[in-house]
Amino acid sequence: MSPGIGLMDRRLKTEKDAVSLAMSGVLKNYKTESEKIKTLETKYDDDAGDWYIALGWEEKRVIVKMDSVLAEIIEIKEI
Repeated sequence: MSPGIGLMDRRLKTEKDAVSLAMSGVLKNYKTESEKIKTLETKYDDDAGDWYIALGWEEKRVIVKMDSVLAEIIEIKEI
């Protein structure tokens, strides 16, 4: 039997870890340079265990939703 999500250790423990993964996903999906990307806002949802990172560069803005336990990107949404 595996532990419940509340008992599992989070892989994305800090805001810095979450921002790093978000930037990596954006660099992989969009043709841009890491120096141009700015962190606009970060939020951690305690109930779901997800990180939301808003990033921006040039005229683009995206929100990256990530699972903190699995350390994977769930969705990248342009706004």
